[in-house]
Amino acid sequence: MTAAGAFRTPVLTPRTRAARRSDRVGRGRAAQLAGEGAARRLRHLQPRPRAPARPRSSLLPPPRRALACLLPAAAIAGAMAPCSWWRSCGALHVRLALHDRGLRRVAGSWAPGRAPLRTYVPGRGGLPTTLLRTSSFVGGRWIPAAAAFPVLDPASGAELGRVAECGAPEARAAVCAAHEAFCSWRGVSAKERSSLLRKWYDLMIQNKDDLAKIITAESGKPLKEAQGEVLYSALFLEWFSEEARRIYGDIIYTPAKEKRALVLKQPLGVAAVITPWNFPSAMITRKVGAALAAGCTVVVKPAEDTPFSALALAELANQAGIPPGVYNVIPCSRKKAQDVGEVLCTDPLVSKISFTGSTATGKILLRHAANSVKRVSMELGGLAPFIVFDSANVDQAVAGAMASKFRNSGQTCVCSNRFLVQKGIHDSFVKKFAEAIKTNLHVGNGFEERTTQGPLINEKAVEKVEKHVSDALSKGATVVTGGKRHQLGKNFFEPTLLSNVTQDMLCSHEETFGPLAPVIKFDTEEEAVAIANATDVGLAGYFYSQDPAQIWRVAEQLEVGMVGVNEGLISSVECPFGGVKQSGLGREGSKYGIDEYLELKYVCFGGL
Repeated sequence: MTAAGAFRTPVLTPRTRAARRSDRVGRGRAAQLAGEGAARRLRHLQPRPRAPARPRSSLLPPPRRALACLLPAAAIAGAMAPCSWWRSCGALHVRLALHDRGLRRVAGSWAPGRAPLRTYVPGRGGLPTTLLRTSSFVGGRWIPAAAAFPVLDPASGAELGRVAECGAPEARAAVCAAHEAFCSWRGVSAKERSSLLRKWYDLMIQNKDDLAKIITAESGKPLKEAQGEVLYSALFLEWFSEEARRIYGDIIYTPAKEKRALVLKQPLGVAAVITPWNFPSAMITRKVGAALAAGCTVVVKPAEDTPFSALALAELANQAGIPPGVYNVIPCSRKKAQDVGEVLCTDPLVSKISFTGSTATGKILLRHAANSVKRVSMELGGLAPFIVFDSANVDQAVAGAMASKFRNSGQTCVCSNRFLVQKGIHDSFVKKFAEAIKTNLHVGNGFEERTTQGPLINEKAVEKVEKHVSDALSKGATVVTGGKRHQLGKNFFEPTLLSNVTQDMLCSHEETFGPLAPVIKFDTEEEAVAIANATDVGLAGYFYSQDPAQIWRVAEQLEVGMVGVNEGLISSVECPFGGVKQSGLGREGSKYGIDEYLELKYVCFGGL
């Protein structure tokens, strides 16, 4: 007998065993038939291939796209047409849901089928297909557009790929997605936001070589410079992941004993981020890192010449677990840029505009933003002076001039645009500068190891350099080296040094944005400072001197936002970046950068 409460092993008769075998066979056959039926249905529907599954964050509630799983799209649209939510946001969620179900738009209705995949033709250097995206990224989903625009390799002119052409409707949908995400993202703890930004940084470092190849392919800059940009770009995410936990308020003791005053710092809301082509990765993370750390969400409109870097960052943000709608990217061509920019600057759901680009475009965006009094930060054009005084170490000055002028083939906003050299060392400086240009600079395709000077971004940029050289020569300037297009192709220009330059020449009062170094001779310190300040912009300035008293005087007198003293490279994530006069508003990077995405709230606590 068995002990009381013990389980008794059942006695299986031959009939019982036969019945169990039959039951197992029946269940297996049923599963087989069900599987075959499911396979037939899947082959019939031919769903669009989906991106690899991403880590799902529990920070945001699932959006209302569940409606699309229950009702046909037409029924949803008809039922919700009177609803303001449908007009502003609902259509986006239904469209996302239908994409998720493998459906595509055919003749005005949604039908099963495979969405056409946009192709990418690999260029030199073995570009990574895993990070190359061509659709817009909105609400955590890759959304193809009805049209696409080409992205060209500036070195060869070949088409690298075709990217989704977004317009005003797509921009409004992206703003709506960002606003919906902000309602939850603003409540996420600083520690959690910090953790997610750090994961994004880690992924950038893991994929740094692939990201650099994308930058070189679409912008043309040498691969070594692209690698440096990726590191610089990633460091902004690391920096702001740490700053996210240092957003402090204040307690103010008032004269009234029964009151206390508090000052809170809170996120602004949706930030529209409009970035240039010359640093297609770093200009995004410098803005977006600060915005996300503060608790804002963003809609990024990258430059039409370099959208692949922005989309690659979106892929990594997705992998890092950045919640849907927090980071959105809407690429567009030049012909759609005005419409998209106007939407971003006028939509009432956008609270902040951050722009890097030309002063002329910045003024247009400011006018649009003024109607709704949005917070604006802008990093605009420059005309950086590079002053070499008689007391300077000439060799150091030449090394600084090379670094400051010819990085990215002269296509940076802080590149030296005017070289002011005191008459006592003028000839020595020009001679050594010319020797360094001839010896150290090598023009070529950015993927070639020897290359230090890649192509300019497009032929229009080359034409501007030609115009400045031609104007200077017509007014008495002398070509020391270079001076014409390079034989490699229409977008290449020889590194050029001009002497005998005067202030009435175009290169003295217009930003060239190319590999042109014009040298102006001056007599006195006062004259040099006057020439340097005789402009309506003031982003960066540089000077070389060994005289301590002179260093203090000139550093304080230069009307710029950033000064390099005996140094040609000044950018750093830890330091504030920005200009004065018409070179912009606000600062980026550093501990001050996050303040651009925060607003102060005063709370009076009484009855104590």
